[in-house]
Amino acid sequence: MTTTAEKAALLSSLHVPGTPLIVTNVWDAVTARIVAGAPGVKALATASHAVSFAHGVADGEGLSVEQALETARIVSAAVDIPVSVDFEKGYSADAAGVEANVARLIEAGAAGINIEDSIGAPKAPTFPLDIATDRVAAARRAAVATGVPLVINARVDTLAGGGEWDDAIERANSYLGAGADVVFVLGLTTEELVSRALAEIDGKVSVISGPSSVPLKRLADLGVSRVSFGPGVLGLTLAHLQAAATQLTALGEYPEELGFKY
Repeated sequence: MTTTAEKAALLSSLHVPGTPLIVTNVWDAVTARIVAGAPGVKALATASHAVSFAHGVADGEGLSVEQALETARIVSAAVDIPVSVDFEKGYSADAAGVEANVARLIEAGAAGINIEDSIGAPKAPTFPLDIATDRVAAARRAAVATGVPLVINARVDTLAGGGEWDDAIERANSYLGAGADVVFVLGLTTEELVSRALAEIDGKVSVISGPSSVPLKRLADLGVSRVSFGPGVLGLTLAHLQAAATQLTALGEYPEELGFKY
């Protein structure tokens, strides 16, 4: 793997319905290297929430575009496998700005991108459908212009923001038509909803999961193409760190992980 284009092509090939790409989200060079070194890991994805918190700012484009691009550059350079970058809303109010910023992101080494359709946080309201679709199309134009087959994972925030099912499905299919490779539908909290989305969306579907989600093996059986965990991985890491700090402060046993070689 020597070029971003080759990494993007590989990343695309890893999105297989029924054999989903599992991405344990990372936020800096060391987490990227640790996860990349785990058996079976073939690609990485950043999580904007984790990246933002690592910088001491709130999620929801609390980062500047320069900080987002630098993080993408650092993470991509730290590993040899493809990296998909959570690029939030593209750090621009209009499609032309999204196109320019995505071109810069590709230059930074990103093989894939998450781009979301909500205007604010949390998850609502969403951009009007035509504008949201134009923003996905802008990301695709940037990819075409750079010659890198960027994997666009277009996020649908409708359900998570309290919106209607039909709107979510219309958006998902519109984004696929505009050049998205896969749609990242938030709010698919039950097996029934996952099955229904897979039946009504004309393309590949990715989901976010956690302790109360549909089990991973069942998501594979249903035909999901990608599963990520977002800020949950940061929470997992910090929970272990806090527990260890508590144990050490109380003059307890040394945690075995204190000897982990990285």
